[in-house]
Amino acid sequence: MIVAFAVAPVVLVTLLIGLRGVAAMRTTSDFLVASRRVSPLLNSAAVSGEYLSAASFLGVAGLVVKDGIGALWYPVGFTAGYIAMLALVAAPMRRSGALTVPDFAEARLGSPALRRLAAVVVLVIGALYLVPQFRTAGLVLSVVSQTPYWVGVAISGAAVSATLALGGMRAATYVQAFQFVFKLVLFIVPAIWLLIQAGPTVRDDAVRPAEFTHFAENTTVSFRVGATLDVPPGAAVVEPGGTRALDPGEWQVPAGTTVTFEAGTRVPEVRGEAVPGAAGWERPLLDLHDEGHPLLGTWAVLVATMLGTMGLPHVIMRFHTSPDGRAARRTAALTVALLSVFYLFPGIYGVLGRVLVPHLYLSGATDSAVVALPAQVDDGSVGTLFTGLLTAGAFAAFLATSLGLLLVVAGAISHDLVPGGLRQLRVAVVGAAVTVVLLALPAAGFDAGTLVTWGFTVAASTFCPLLVLGIWWRRLTASGAIAGVATGLVATTGAFVLNVFDPGLSGVPALLVAQPAPWSVPLAFATMVGVSLLGRPAPWATAAMLRLHLDEHRPPPFPDRTVAARDLGHSSWSARRSSAVRRITRRLVR
Repeated sequence: MIVAFAVAPVVLVTLLIGLRGVAAMRTTSDFLVASRRVSPLLNSAAVSGEYLSAASFLGVAGLVVKDGIGALWYPVGFTAGYIAMLALVAAPMRRSGALTVPDFAEARLGSPALRRLAAVVVLVIGALYLVPQFRTAGLVLSVVSQTPYWVGVAISGAAVSATLALGGMRAATYVQAFQFVFKLVLFIVPAIWLLIQAGPTVRDDAVRPAEFTHFAENTTVSFRVGATLDVPPGAAVVEPGGTRALDPGEWQVPAGTTVTFEAGTRVPEVRGEAVPGAAGWERPLLDLHDEGHPLLGTWAVLVATMLGTMGLPHVIMRFHTSPDGRAARRTAALTVALLSVFYLFPGIYGVLGRVLVPHLYLSGATDSAVVALPAQVDDGSVGTLFTGLLTAGAFAAFLATSLGLLLVVAGAISHDLVPGGLRQLRVAVVGAAVTVVLLALPAAGFDAGTLVTWGFTVAASTFCPLLVLGIWWRRLTASGAIAGVATGLVATTGAFVLNVFDPGLSGVPALLVAQPAPWSVPLAFATMVGVSLLGRPAPWATAAMLRLHLDEHRPPPFPDRTVAARDLGHSSWSARRSSAVRRITRRLVR
């Protein structure tokens, strides 16, 4: 019932709005950047809708339940990244005339090899960011409606691919702007209702956190992935034949197991996880993996999320839809304001979740805390209504973010790696969606927040140095950019692979492997600068830099057309392949 009530209308409206983009779909530019005619207000709403993913709508509150108040540093980093983007990236990127980040890389440095490497980075970031969107869609639907996990994954993939294949960026813009308003309303109204409905006792418990030690009532926990629990003496479960005491010690719970814990029984602890409300839960720092270094953990998250925002390819592509650099800057400024309003509320769901649904941490399902809360304060029709509304908002978050991510992945494949036309872009959209669905099906056991943070970390260690130095440092060379991007990509992915195989590290080494941004970002910057200083920038580097920083409405920097054409005509092969380079050349020689 909840699936039909909450999800079907969101998917239907998404497809109907997507049809608006079909009539205007004639060229690659129409498909990727909506012909660069999106106004700042509409664009900022679309950027906000695209950015408020499952990690924002559900993940932040879930992290608060599991890790404590320090998890609220995530939205601080998310929003602060747009301030940095406003100051450093937004307007110059739009003035570059590029369609994608790899397009910009070749236009600025004239290197087809850098373009291909940047396209590979886009695919890595897209996979790390898209898989948790589809994974959380499947998880949320399975929690609120008992449907199989794969149903939500398949619905997400089908809706997103159909919308993009039909209408491209123009359809995505309308859908994301609508869904931002939709998500904002469906996030704020239930939060206020929950605060009122919960009552003074729950509100007092929420601001005075206590460790989750006993089940207040018979509590059913579904383990969709396996878990290792430390069972305390006196723990018991309810079975059809009566109550059964659990043996103290280690308990390996297989995936797919459903357990009902008896009211009043002591709560088992998840091996390697802190109990919600335990000592330090209310501390405004983030102690990642309980390694005992909360300040370093907080800085690691801030570096990854803030600098990663500047390098997210689906966010950067949004600025290419603006009419000019000034409009791109206005878009970034409005986006900061819109995101600031939204991020006032995840903390409310998080602290209420610690009181009302702390048991979700046992099964690793804290991502679903937001949609599980209404039924805890009202088990009647009103609670069901708000559960449906939050599920609809969550599904809108999955779809809005997935639209932008799938678009940049298709662009990387069909515009940067294997250039083709509009038809090939549509085929790439469908093929990429099918691939991500197949990757998401076995990913139910991965933490969505971890995967998204990894995506931010890769972006911070690759595209952030490339964009900042490419826009603001004339001496950057193609070889330096390639070395820096490759170093950042290898460092971050290597750390993630090492973390997955659990080498048994502890303390600072374990933290820096799990969150490598504090060392991978400086390493990428240093490599890019060091290798560039060993060479010499191309003679046309000054012209490329001026193009990024001069107002589009000013006269061209070179009155002598011959000089301008000669300086920018550095690579006939590159100019033929890169539409961005051709546009720069034409504009400078006018």
